[in-house]
Amino acid sequence: MNKCLYLGGARSGKSRLAQLRAASYPQVTLIATAQALDDEMTLRISDHQAQRPAHWKLIEEPIHLGDVLMEHNQHTPGQLVLVDCLTLWLSNLLCLENDSLYQAERTKFLAAVTKIALPVLLVSNEVGQGLIAPTLLGRRFVDEAGRLHQELAGLCDEVIWVAAGLPLWLKPKNQS
Repeated sequence: MNKCLYLGGARSGKSRLAQLRAASYPQVTLIATAQALDDEMTLRISDHQAQRPAHWKLIEEPIHLGDVLMEHNQHTPGQLVLVDCLTLWLSNLLCLENDSLYQAERTKFLAAVTKIALPVLLVSNEVGQGLIAPTLLGRRFVDEAGRLHQELAGLCDEVIWVAAGLPLWLKPKNQS
């Protein structure tokens, strides 16, 4: 496994399964994209922190994900990068309402996923199967998440759909 995308709905178990897989590596760098902008997100972040091993290296990066991935592109045996979560990263960027920044960061991120030598686990929410927000930003978020997931599915060796805590391999390793 070099690159794996975990997709699923909210509270589907995708982060837990990605963390279980990452735990088999002696050195894990977690890149967290969440921002504690309210009490609810503070609680969610706290829950995630409690679920992961304390010895994992943590990098909090809400915007410049591609740059951070490239900073950790020195292949070391036994090392893995876990990115959680791409839809939070996407919403962080879209809420800035700066399309040129969004396009530049998206391009850098996808290039980094292509170039990185380390094994990478990417976690993201599949949002296109639920209700669509009645706002322009909400509809754009769903569209951009769908486009991002399609591109990542093409770049990743594995794509795993998670529902009710159960994994379903949509794209097994060694298959296009």
